[in-house]
Amino acid sequence: MPPLWDSMAKSIVAIGIGLIALGLIMWALARLGIPGKLPGDILVRKGNFTIYFPIVSCLLLSLILTLLFNVFFRR
Repeated sequence: MPPLWDSMAKSIVAIGIGLIALGLIMWALARLGIPGKLPGDILVRKGNFTIYFPIVSCLLLSLILTLLFNVFFRR
């Protein structure tokens, strides 16, 4: 197998493992009832129309990911 294919295959496997890990984390948090329960998340229900915008959850997730990336990928 050429070196390009080898590195591409490893990248695809790493991305797949990362997606599986993210899915397991999201599943575990959903079982605990954590996401979507923060004050500031917007939920609008009008008849048969529902819109949900988790603004505070997105901000918290962004903060946590920023801190993790700064810790693990600092040069």
